[in-house]
Amino acid sequence: MKSFKLTCAAAALTSILATPSLAWQDQTPAAPATPPCTLDDNFRAFDFWVGDWEVSTWPGGGAIGGHNKISPVEGGCALEERWTNSSGGTGRSLNYYNPNTGKWRQLWVAGGYSIDIEGGLKDGAMALEGTIHYYAQKNSVPFKGTWTPQPDGSVRQFFEQYNPETKEWTIWFDGKYVRYAPEDQAD
Repeated sequence: MKSFKLTCAAAALTSILATPSLAWQDQTPAAPATPPCTLDDNFRAFDFWVGDWEVSTWPGGGAIGGHNKISPVEGGCALEERWTNSSGGTGRSLNYYNPNTGKWRQLWVAGGYSIDIEGGLKDGAMALEGTIHYYAQKNSVPFKGTWTPQPDGSVRQFFEQYNPETKEWTIWFDGKYVRYAPEDQAD
């Protein structure tokens, strides 16, 4: 009798799993043939940052502090950042335009902290504001950054962090991005 019950239960489960009209399937939208982000110019607003970069302190000319690779991902719907500093430390970010809010957003994660900022183009520069979260200190403070394309093709990245004790914004990073061809991609 147990064998008959198990056989019936297995048959019923197989029938349920094979049914193509499960509720969750009906709620999943079909992927569009052309991603909507390829049709909306707002998704291209940060494309000036795409490329392989050597990064030094602003205004440049100093030692290279690291390399950054910014690549379009997900059919051009987002930008992925892959940072490696000269000491081998790394960080990653995902940057995307949200058409529902009309804002760009960056989510950055590195060992010990993360950054969550949003905003958009302002006077030709990408300007984002939000919060930096320090894990060890278990605190978060206001944070803002701008990426400004320069006439020579470089990009200035300028970050500030709010100091609640002094009630002032202090420079967190001020860097110059210069395009380069990584050795593994050179002719």
